[in-house]
Amino acid sequence: MIYSMTAFARVHHQSDKGSLVCEMRSINHRYLEISLHLPDVLRVLEMPLRESIRKHIKRGKIECLIRYQANQDAGESLTINAMLAQELCRASEKIATFLQQAAPIHPTDILRFPGVIETKETDLGKLQADVMQLIKNALHELVAVREREGEELKQLFLQRMDLIQEELSKVKTNLSRVMLEQRERLYKRFNEAKLELDPNRLEQEMVIFAQRIDVAEEIDRTVTHVTEVKRILQEGGIVGRRLDFLLQELNREANTLGSKSVDSVITHAAVEMKVLIEQVREQVQNIE
Repeated sequence: MIYSMTAFARVHHQSDKGSLVCEMRSINHRYLEISLHLPDVLRVLEMPLRESIRKHIKRGKIECLIRYQANQDAGESLTINAMLAQELCRASEKIATFLQQAAPIHPTDILRFPGVIETKETDLGKLQADVMQLIKNALHELVAVREREGEELKQLFLQRMDLIQEELSKVKTNLSRVMLEQRERLYKRFNEAKLELDPNRLEQEMVIFAQRIDVAEEIDRTVTHVTEVKRILQEGGIVGRRLDFLLQELNREANTLGSKSVDSVITHAAVEMKVLIEQVREQVQNIE
């Protein structure tokens, strides 16, 4: 199985304490990059959440957003750090003595200060457990989406590899025809120049021509690369970088085929191969 790096998942959890929503988005990236957006009450879970994502995903840019909305009747779970609030008030009053016509401090300004509003440890423990289960469900959905899209891409790649092999067959089939046509052209050239046909000279010309259009190595390497691409696709796993490398090699062989071609059919086959390879290369960037 191969996996796409492009996917989206959204899961929701409702409890007597409030509602949790996790949105997870994945796009292609050279390495694994994780971006977490958490409410302050869940900051302590950042490292466990990152570790959980790493266990399921190896490549891609992952953006994870978690929202938490406490129920109105769950207000008892929130407490005020009275000592910290008093210290802030005293500090504010002291600073006000240094200013002329200082504006009075508003209670909400105190409440916004980190640590003034606290969540009871017992409730926080239950909340954290819910969050870890939430991220597990989100990852399960995200991986399932990546798997489905990866399977679609796999079928597309296999189809393109089959088409490349068909173009290679056209090249091999037409090579003998190209040689025969070249021999006939040489005969015609000698006759038009009213020169005596020297069999040795003819064979020398044919050898030179054959060497110039010889693409046997390119064909063999292309067949090998196509076979390896198919094997990797069937084997599955983390294959994006290997496929990208093989497609670069395939593109190089197709370029050489085109540069050596002296026949329109073979040239067209080389161009078609390049188009097919480019179609796969564009999509391989999305493979994990």
